[in-house]
Amino acid sequence: MKIISVANQKGGVGKTTTTINLAVALADLGKKVLILDLDPQGNASTGLGHLAPDRKLTLYDVLVDGEPLSKATVMTQVNNLCLVPSTTDLSSADIEMIEDKARVMRLKKALQDPILAKENFDYVFIDCPPSLSLLTVNAFVASDTVLVPLQSEFFALEGLSQLLLTIKDVRESLGSTLRVEGVLLTMFDRRNKLSQQVEKDARENLGGLVYEAIIPRNVRISEAPSYGQAAVHYDQYGKGARAYVALAHEFLAGQN
Repeated sequence: MKIISVANQKGGVGKTTTTINLAVALADLGKKVLILDLDPQGNASTGLGHLAPDRKLTLYDVLVDGEPLSKATVMTQVNNLCLVPSTTDLSSADIEMIEDKARVMRLKKALQDPILAKENFDYVFIDCPPSLSLLTVNAFVASDTVLVPLQSEFFALEGLSQLLLTIKDVRESLGSTLRVEGVLLTMFDRRNKLSQQVEKDARENLGGLVYEAIIPRNVRISEAPSYGQAAVHYDQYGKGARAYVALAHEFLAGQN
């Protein structure tokens, strides 16, 4: 079971969209996948059709109250894909965990649930909040790698440097082997010179970490969550869907 955080401290970069669509594309390819919705906004949960009134146990109950992760795991409408939903209560979890000396280890410990292990998930994707908070650090401590969506806009690379420093801090302070899984260019517009410049700069600075697959700016990708579906199902032959399927194949090709 490989655990991947999908993270960028900047909001609106396609983080949740990437979590959902990559996970669904991998599930369609026969991989068993679990999404942990760690963002208090709960967009990954809603985007998979799991609305707030339907959420009995959430990641808040797991992190703050110690409920088993397996107990909070629910099936989705997608074969091979499960979800641990979010709640707005997660926004106060940082404060509620503050006195626990092992607070950064809570999610890692929860993922060691023996019942969950029997599910034999191939991949766990953690949709992180758009901040470098205690929740995000919990995700990093629990993860093997971090996948970074990078919006094709000005200052994109500057924000990335702080994220990379946080990954380095987790590695050094906890003796972790956490590394960057890959950097994904999102909201890309080939007609826009700025998008082209961001791609050029990213490839020059980050080399092979940048995926060949690029996610275009696409209205169908934006529409899909309001129907409780991933774009790869909502508009499966569209440019956005095909880009995420290409990412899934590239992601799998990069696994050892």
